[in-house]
Order: sequence, then structure tokens, then C-alpha cells
Amino acid sequence: MNPNGSPEARTRVAILTASYQVKGYVDLVAGARITDLMNGAKDFVAVTDAEVYEVGSSARHVFSVPFLNICRAHVQIIAPP
Repeated sequence: MNPNGSPEARTRVAILTASYQVKGYVDLVAGARITDLMNGAKDFVAVTDAEVYEVGSSARHVFSVPFLNICRAHVQIIAPP
């Protein structure tokens, strides 16, 4: 449940920025789409159980963290993996 009392769905996503690919989970209000999340996001998108990789041929794993805020302005692509 979110603070408004609405149920949430944990949704796996892949996010691409100019430098990184992030795989993790976002919380969506039941019935919402990833597009709704991005349209309603302020400055940052919260990702849990995040795994961060470099973009490019190496695709090197950079780090994993339980929580990561990603600047919405840097998100180029967000989609289910």
C-alpha cells in the first residue's frame, strides 16, 4: 500500500541513460502503467534492488544497491525487460 492507501505493484524495469543501464523494480499503483509513472514523476524515479551496468560493448556491472534515485531528465528509455 502506498501512503494514499492504494495497493502497489512491484514492476521490473530496465532503464537506459546515456551512460548506464539500470535494472530493478519500480512501484506502480495498481492498474497504472510505466508511462503513468513517468508522466507523474517529479525530478527522480525511485528504483529498488537496482543493478547498474555501463552502456557499451563492455556492459560492465558497476554496482548493485537496494535503492537508487534516477534523475528523470536523464532517462532515455524505460521498459519492462
